[in-house]
Amino acid sequence: MMLWVDKHQPRALDKIIAHEEIAQNLKKLGRSPKTLRQVSVHDCPGLLFYGPTGSGKKTLVMALLKQMFGPGVEKASSHHCLFSFLLWLDVKLENKMWKIDTGTHWIELELTMLLSTHHVDMNPSDAGFQDRYIVQEIIKEMARNRPVDTKGKKRVQRLVIQICVKQPKLDEKKMTIKFLELLLVLVLNEVDKLSREGQHSLCRTMEKYSASCRLILCCNSSSKVTEAVRSRCLNIRVNAPTEEQIIKVLEFIGKKENLQLPPGLTARIAAHSNRNLRRAILSFETCRVQQYPFTVNQALPPLDWEQYVSEIASDIMKEQSPKRLFSVRGKIYELLVNCIPPGIILKKLLSELLKKLDSELKHEVCHWAAYYIDFNVQILGEVLARNLTCVL
Repeated sequence: MMLWVDKHQPRALDKIIAHEEIAQNLKKLGRSPKTLRQVSVHDCPGLLFYGPTGSGKKTLVMALLKQMFGPGVEKASSHHCLFSFLLWLDVKLENKMWKIDTGTHWIELELTMLLSTHHVDMNPSDAGFQDRYIVQEIIKEMARNRPVDTKGKKRVQRLVIQICVKQPKLDEKKMTIKFLELLLVLVLNEVDKLSREGQHSLCRTMEKYSASCRLILCCNSSSKVTEAVRSRCLNIRVNAPTEEQIIKVLEFIGKKENLQLPPGLTARIAAHSNRNLRRAILSFETCRVQQYPFTVNQALPPLDWEQYVSEIASDIMKEQSPKRLFSVRGKIYELLVNCIPPGIILKKLLSELLKKLDSELKHEVCHWAAYYIDFNVQILGEVLARNLTCVL
């Protein structure tokens, strides 16, 4: 059983509700792999999607890939054509171990990757401070081994040539162009979390292999991406959807699920979502699980981690001592272990503290929150709890 956020995710650019204008522009860009290839060669080696969490960046990326390559980027297909063995292969999730020679020593890193015939989706920032090595190695390997075919590129090339020889009626030039258009697209998530060295490495490598590998980059904030990377990409701003757009999406899902919606429910969910479409859909599904038929004054379920952060803020305000510091630090570590992003924790904690602080302390707390928001996940729990507690 799929969550609604996955079940009702648009699979085509024509079906996107929240960002129709961006989707139509991408449709012009992604009518064929050749289109992206021409744009990339002459203008930029990739695309950079940036916008807040839950705005729909990955939905647009996957819809663009499907527009270019068809269902092969997400599932198997029985489409009958000369290149069916290339175009329609299923996606697989792979935990790959990378062994990289840095020049002075060897390092081993394990990363989770989503693979299809035409694209690789991964998060290079998972490699931590060694991200510059993994970025170089991944792009090099993908460029050498495109398309992603388990039986190897050379065998596929020989097969195409054999078909051209055995079937002289086919245009060999068109066959060759069709094969070359099967370029590989590498989707890199959270590029803004790469180290400065990792971004410089990405910039150098994407230029070197731009002829054989296209990059689609995703991030929350373009200001944290170096100018060198941004200038080599077509930058696409994906704004947080408006409340009206979120209401349209929720009403569409309600219609698909045959739900009777009371007046005002979708509007309250949209207002409570802070313009985060993913959060709005998850809240909508939670309401359906907790109580159906819906009522006009039905309570919206709060998020557990937000309540937990509110408790942390209350603990900080009640007592500032080494014992309370140890307790708060443990709770923050627990949130990190449960995959709550540190930046989200910090912003929510700051929001809760500002409700309780005197006016003269608010500026200093905001200063330290801004200072530590870019810190590494491993040290954030310690420095955040220590400094916010000491300030108070």
